Amino acid sequence: MSKLDCLALRRLRPALAALLGAGLTLAACTTMAASQTPAPAVIVPPVAAPKRVLFLGNSLVYYSGGLQTHVHRMAGAATPPIDLKDGFKSVHITGAGLDQYPIDFLVAPGHLGQKEPFELVVLAGNSLDARADASRALYRQKVIEFDAAIRKQGGRTALLWLPAPVKPHALAGSDLGARTEDMMLSVGNETNALIIPVALAYREAYRRKPDVKLQVYDGNHPTLAGQYLAASVVFATLYDRSPVGNPYDYFGALDGDTRLFLQQVAADTVRDFYRHDRAGKTN
Repeated sequence: MSKLDCLALRRLRPALAALLGAGLTLAACTTMAASQTPAPAVIVPPVAAPKRVLFLGNSLVYYSGGLQTHVHRMAGAATPPIDLKDGFKSVHITGAGLDQYPIDFLVAPGHLGQKEPFELVVLAGNSLDARADASRALYRQKVIEFDAAIRKQGGRTALLWLPAPVKPHALAGSDLGARTEDMMLSVGNETNALIIPVALAYREAYRRKPDVKLQVYDGNHPTLAGQYLAASVVFATLYDRSPVGNPYDYFGALDGDTRLFLQQVAADTVRDFYRHDRAGKTN
């Protein structure tokens, strides 16, 4: 039984309860949720310590200091530092899905001020891609097309798993999160792309500390803490290091307790998602 099947059962529970017993459908779903975990096909970075990385995504990626900027600075603050120089680039179109990006132009050497091809391209897509069958199909189509263009230039693809919206967003509490999870694992595994589990880190941070503010007034875009958490997940995923203890705090904008909390959530999430421990490596 998939998570989407479970969601459908919950909607039908009042009618089913009369036939099967009030607790049966809920118990089945609870057991399924407890036992089911994401299973990515790619569990190690396809490129070791990439220095030329391109990020494609809308305002969810450039909000609150920018994901690319935070990852770049976190890498430079690591021990030992990772010197990325000018290899990190990002391209953003407000409100866009992948279909609005000219991928062949963007990944071709000589464009974006980059003489050599990108080693890794991180695709963020749109947070509503999984909402409808048509948008999900378009996301899948574009990931397949983009992956072919990226591989043609010698690079590899990573998919940024965006977090679900929270209140007061109109889709807070809907099945969008479950739909996105199913889409990410399905499309990521089909294309052998690296899946970066930012959404799972958000979910875990909210579980551990319900009052943490990871999304701004619209319930969708990240706060500084939310973007820092996303950057910590990306850093841990791409560089196979735990972010715990990394001193980067956006020049004092994050207090020490918050920084360490977010770093630990990111480290734990990445370890559990890929099912191997990176905590023993220096930050």
